[in-house]
Amino acid sequence: MAKDKKKSNLISTGVVANNRRANFDYQIEEKFTAGLILTGTEVKSLRLGHANINDAYGMEKDGEIFILNMFIAEYTNKGYASHEEKRTRKLLLNKREIINITNALARKGATLVAIKLFFDNHGRAKLEIGLGFGKKNYDKRETIKNRDIDRKIRTQDFRRI
Repeated sequence: MAKDKKKSNLISTGVVANNRRANFDYQIEEKFTAGLILTGTEVKSLRLGHANINDAYGMEKDGEIFILNMFIAEYTNKGYASHEEKRTRKLLLNKREIINITNALARKGATLVAIKLFFDNHGRAKLEIGLGFGKKNYDKRETIKNRDIDRKIRTQDFRRI
């Protein structure tokens, strides 16, 4: 008889963290997928799912794009090496994408927001970032109203079936 394999709680591919407030607080115009420069303990902590990108935002410095305020918890089984939890991390993007982002960030009100942190099919950590503009309160109320209307329509369709 074969032994039952124990399922690992590590994330090899798939979503690690989502920023659900990004689409509510910002009008996202364009999305980019970027790689991250991470240390070993950061990757191990991400595989355990210990990350938070709700307050993360991007900025341009010296022709490069960096992500700030992204929280990756300290790895519990670390040896002598560790990492800062909210350090500034460099994003890996194409030159054309960097130029597009820097030109857009030069406009008034433009923000680079972290949307989703995930591992791709090759096991590499990726960050989906969105270039957006902040919504006003009346825009947010309209978003809530449209979401409630869609929810009512969906529930009525299920009741008919």
